[in-house]
Amino acid sequence: MGNLEKESRKRSRKANIKKIILQTIAGAGLVSAALIAPNVIDAMNKFGLIPNRRINANRSRDHLVQKGLLKYEGKYLKLTQKGERELRHIELSDFSLKKPRKWDKKWRVLIFDIPESKRWLRDNVRKTLFTIGFIKLQNSVWIYPYDCEDLINLLKADFGIGKDVLYLIVDSLEYDARLRKIFGLE
Repeated sequence: MGNLEKESRKRSRKANIKKIILQTIAGAGLVSAALIAPNVIDAMNKFGLIPNRRINANRSRDHLVQKGLLKYEGKYLKLTQKGERELRHIELSDFSLKKPRKWDKKWRVLIFDIPESKRWLRDNVRKTLFTIGFIKLQNSVWIYPYDCEDLINLLKADFGIGKDVLYLIVDSLEYDARLRKIFGLE
């Protein structure tokens, strides 16, 4: 196993740890800091996320507190607004749209104009669209062949970009043969 593969697995494991901790606290509301470590480790063991070694959940928890995703209320942990946004983003990036049996022959085009001062937000939107299955036509123009309006509304609300995004339903698109082939519509 090469170094790149090891690093990729390490990043994936860290993302899974963060997701499990945030989901545990989001599901329970306030959670005692003393209870989080054993519960997270048990959950990770059940999902097969720990490869023959013990992960320090306390260190992971403290890192999430330091990043502002969790906060202490007395001896209890609570998800912050930033933590809730991060969890929704993680869950959204794991989301996949169901494809209908038959294509309605309409393209869904998403156009956004997010200023350079919010580059991080623009990059997160692009990453999310790519993960969902959209194809980039141009830098801020993305396309998908199936209805996804509900998901786009959720994305707009989640990222707070409602006025910066246009969702179009297009009946015909010039030179769409390449796109039909990519999406397997032929």
